[in-house]
Amino acid sequence: MEESVKIEAEGISEEAEEKVRENEENPVLSVRNLHTSFFTDSGEVKAVNGVSFNLKKGKILGIVGESGSGKSVTAYSIMQILADTGRVVEGEILYNGKNVLKFNKKEMHAFRGDKCSIIFQDPMTSLNPTFTIGSQINEAIMLHTDRKTRKAATARSIELLEMVGVNEPEKRISQYPHELSGGMRQRVMIAMALACEPDILIADEPTTALDVTIQAQILELMKSLQEKMGMAIILVTHDLGVIAYMCDEIIVMYGGRVCERGTADDIFYRPCHEYTKGLLRSIPNIENMKERLVPIAGSPINLLNLPKGCAFCARCDNAMKICLEEVPPEMEMPDGHFASCWLNVKKAAEQEQAEKQAGAAAVKAGADTTAAKADEKTGEAEV
Repeated sequence: MEESVKIEAEGISEEAEEKVRENEENPVLSVRNLHTSFFTDSGEVKAVNGVSFNLKKGKILGIVGESGSGKSVTAYSIMQILADTGRVVEGEILYNGKNVLKFNKKEMHAFRGDKCSIIFQDPMTSLNPTFTIGSQINEAIMLHTDRKTRKAATARSIELLEMVGVNEPEKRISQYPHELSGGMRQRVMIAMALACEPDILIADEPTTALDVTIQAQILELMKSLQEKMGMAIILVTHDLGVIAYMCDEIIVMYGGRVCERGTADDIFYRPCHEYTKGLLRSIPNIENMKERLVPIAGSPINLLNLPKGCAFCARCDNAMKICLEEVPPEMEMPDGHFASCWLNVKKAAEQEQAEKQAGAAAVKAGADTTAAKADEKTGEAEV
């Protein structure tokens, strides 16, 4: 059975890839087969393994997964701000058709900030505690825009702080990061990221360190700014609630690979990967308030020693032998979204086999009926 599953997968994978290419029109950012590794004393840590996606202008793409799934490393690979031990070993990152990985130092400087900006997880560690808020925003403006004087940069800084909802912006630009609240610091980080009006904004866990009320305000702010400025956003998070509220398309990652991709409705109501199903089972909702939540069994995989097959197979209750040996292909589901799971390939193969058997049975039944009628006519003729 598993041999037929594997043969079926080859055809399905080609069809899925062709459909993805047809559906994506002029993406502002295209990531193709991205592999990023960190070379340590213990060996090569394969943090991202063959991630591909397209980001259209004016859309919000969510990347979700547990810690260590490769979400942030994917974002840092796009910005080329990896640690010294990190390196993109394979793949392409295309911005309007140009490969970012082949940019020289000057082109990369123009890409960062001007074309693509990032909001980091913790604003307290991202902002320099020895400089005022105003001087840090001014620096970004003077480096990446045509406002080269301090007066012009300060005026723009005040305008940006007002845009992101910081009260008394004229006063705030003279303050230091420790004088502001967590939510206020995150608003400052968003203002810095928007200083150059980038085409792409990467938000790496932008609400992690904030309480629920401030989280909602920051997400609402980001959504309104995205609609106003028409930029594309990559939202990296482990919070499925944030993803459901914000995103046009969602990518679920595990072990540096894409498990499933689709709209919020596809992922939340029609999940087709065992990892996605496990994530959803671990979330409390109004229907399971009296039931014990079901965590995903086992521990995250060791990226120093990735399995030969599916990264999730060791924690999957429905794993098959082929899951240990082969990486599953990305397959289109009946509703149009995509998942990489051998169980879906097996199901498709079984359905096809059942249809063939039903067709063969119908043909045989038709032949039997025809033969019976022929016998009946022969009998009548003899009489």
